[in-house]
Amino acid sequence: MNLDMYIPKHFAETEDRTLWRFIEDHAFGTLLTLADGRPFASHLPFLADRSERVLHCHVARANPQWLQLGASSRVLAIFAGPHGYISPTWYADPGVPTWNYAVVHAHGEARAIDDPEHTRRHVEALAAKFERGRAAPWVPEYDTRRLTGIVGIEIRVATLEGKFKLSQNRSAVDRSRVITALQATGRDDDAALAQLMAAAAPPG
Repeated sequence: MNLDMYIPKHFAETEDRTLWRFIEDHAFGTLLTLADGRPFASHLPFLADRSERVLHCHVARANPQWLQLGASSRVLAIFAGPHGYISPTWYADPGVPTWNYAVVHAHGEARAIDDPEHTRRHVEALAAKFERGRAAPWVPEYDTRRLTGIVGIEIRVATLEGKFKLSQNRSAVDRSRVITALQATGRDDDAALAQLMAAAAPPG
């Protein structure tokens, strides 16, 4: 699927390591495919294998999206991070309301993998990632026949596009004021956005 994203130069994030880390940190993405000229979307948790440049996910067997994938099909996976409203009252210099956000688009070739053993490994790896750090993590003891209800999908990533719109077009003073204002709202999303803005600030 060829679906380009408008990315002004000052909002472009091109560092491969940063983009893969972003996907790992914001693993709940949107898988887009085309069927008979119409877009189809599923919202799914992904596992990233950056060394192989592969994304893994799964869908319910009743979800027709996996049937749209032949031996190899072009797809787009979208990963969105923190976002929030930016008030012009936070600027030292005049401005207008806007929205800050970060998003990564992963373009690649996908195939469905209808294999219970592959599905088992994927589900247990996904659970292991998100059970990590819990006082009583889930132990994978379950009826594996349940796995017949899902189908794995593997995406070999060809290109990554990153758009991190984080007030890079504003002055250092304005960026600092926006970060402070976001931190003061008390909202988790705003705090995460402020953290991302601080990390993306140019040195000095």
